[in-house]
Amino acid sequence: MPAPGKVSHQMSFEAAVHAQAIDLDRLSLEMCASAGSGHPTTAMALGHIVTVLMFHTLRWSPEQPDYPTSDRLVLSAGHAVPVVYAAYARLGGMIGEDDARRPMTVDDLSSLREAGSVLEGHPNPMEGMPFFDAATGSLGQGLSVAAGLGEAARLDDNPRRIYCIIGDGESREGQIAEALDYIAERKLTNVLPIFSCNGWGQAARVSEQQSPEVLAKKLEAFGFTVRTIDGHKPAEIKAAFDAFVELDEDAAPMAVVAKTVKGWGATTALTGNWHGKPATGAALDAALAELEQRRVELTTSLVQTDRFTIRPPEAAPNKQITIKDAPSLSQMMRDMDMESVLHSGRFATRKAYGLALRALGHADERVVVLDADVSNSTFAETFAKDAALNPRFFECKIAEQNMVSVAAGLAAAGKIPFLSSFGKFLTRGYDQIEMAINSGANIKIVGSHVGVSLAADGPSQMALPDIAWFRAFTTMKDHRGEPGCYILQPADAYAAYGLTQVMAEHEGVCYMRTLRPEVEFLYSDDVVFNLGGFEVLSEGRDVLLVAAGYMVHEANKALDKLDREGISATLVDLYSLPFDGDALLDIAQRNNGYVISLEDNYGASIGSAVADVMTESGDSFTLKQMFVNRIPKSTHTPDEQMRMLGLTSDDITRSTMELLEVGVV
Repeated sequence: MPAPGKVSHQMSFEAAVHAQAIDLDRLSLEMCASAGSGHPTTAMALGHIVTVLMFHTLRWSPEQPDYPTSDRLVLSAGHAVPVVYAAYARLGGMIGEDDARRPMTVDDLSSLREAGSVLEGHPNPMEGMPFFDAATGSLGQGLSVAAGLGEAARLDDNPRRIYCIIGDGESREGQIAEALDYIAERKLTNVLPIFSCNGWGQAARVSEQQSPEVLAKKLEAFGFTVRTIDGHKPAEIKAAFDAFVELDEDAAPMAVVAKTVKGWGATTALTGNWHGKPATGAALDAALAELEQRRVELTTSLVQTDRFTIRPPEAAPNKQITIKDAPSLSQMMRDMDMESVLHSGRFATRKAYGLALRALGHADERVVVLDADVSNSTFAETFAKDAALNPRFFECKIAEQNMVSVAAGLAAAGKIPFLSSFGKFLTRGYDQIEMAINSGANIKIVGSHVGVSLAADGPSQMALPDIAWFRAFTTMKDHRGEPGCYILQPADAYAAYGLTQVMAEHEGVCYMRTLRPEVEFLYSDDVVFNLGGFEVLSEGRDVLLVAAGYMVHEANKALDKLDREGISATLVDLYSLPFDGDALLDIAQRNNGYVISLEDNYGASIGSAVADVMTESGDSFTLKQMFVNRIPKSTHTPDEQMRMLGLTSDDITRSTMELLEVGVV
């Protein structure tokens, strides 16, 4: 009886792998032809690697592909997914939603890329494919996701291993270097990067800088033990994967550089760089015939009794998570010997975020925190400095793209990741954030130093267009039927503390903006904050001021000045996008339909969101938007910055009077 995961003898193993790989290659060609699109030749370059992985090396169960201790495969080269679908169909892996899963069949492959199919053009777990952990296909991100899965496994003492397949062309992406640097620094020996070097990109051959020889030297320079193999020789593939399985946790991380052939098995029929298009008609017939010839040549030693036996994952520990109630902000500040600060009546929202992280960390062990070398500015350090919580803090250094995707990997493993940096620097990770949203990743993003109240450091440090970008996701629904992202802009410490807790409770992506300056308390422990909510801070009858974050304080100052001019203004703290549009319009109507939106960032943000609600209502309103309409520059104080940009309480008063045609002060 052969050992688990092995066939009877070496020659027979090689023949069995060749036979299976050729079958997967054939299915890849046929499903792409049926779909009328796809990347069959990239898939065919991986036929042998995927066969050895999914039929031999991975410890997993097709009946429970997302079992907690199952090994994971991250396909960073997401366009090669047909070969994984083919293997999954041959193994009968489960597809569909949790309550209606069924085994996948070879017949399902013909539905590739159809509107009603789970077989997306690129991997996506949210479309009924539980074998995957993240949406991939926007190249360069998968290795970071694998690192996040590896971190979670190590944190949980989980024996799973993570395999990540990366294309040679995509290895030029800067995020790949960020991920390699991170894996080497963190000594994540449970993550195996596998580079498929087929020599071709989309438009032409890859650079010599991405050749197998140069890539191996780069990996060695990063600190990896590198095995360079022929990606179509089963014995070499198996030996490399076996070496990884046997790797001591104290050893250097390992990487595999596999020399592969694009369109392997049918390179005569599929001449040149056959990328991103299916073979059809005579080209398909010729390719299939060539594959059949390779099957005859390479599988003569195969006998009927040869088979693969998948090794099942280890039993998952029976772990009970107990969620405790977090203390209030006031209690937390007292516990942290911050009584005098509490009595001062002023506290920065970024500092309140740090306290909330610490409270949440003790309340829920799923909470993990990532930062990008600015934790002493974002105040994520408040979490990191707690000895009991420090193992759940991941310092990602100055590599924001990697940080976002590592967080997505941690979320896929059941964690609740909070990741923070300057809001300005998070713009580098926009693509990664969008892919995390597509993946259904439960990540919480916090950008500090937002708006212009940062003042002295100038526009290179200010987050100004971030809210407009994130706002696009508030206008659509994710796979759970929730807004793609909630934007939260707390105006004081109590709001920041409360909204951080609300983010942790929500299943989905949130983005919270925090401020550098110390700001006055507006609320108390008794105020309850909700996603989609807002607070009415002052009720008037003539005009509605809608503000968020720092501008709530400027608007608050303007209330008295307006009152002296005989104008009764309502002030709403619109701390959440999206928000209850009907409720806000009711307030606007009680104020004669006059509305001024206030924000210390570029436009297409709060004002645009309010305008959209007004337009959709069909009723008559008058809206004036006040926002930053030029590139700021450094100033010594926030007040000076506000004066320069026309956003002070005096400017608000003047604009309100102009709107109401009362005159100019």
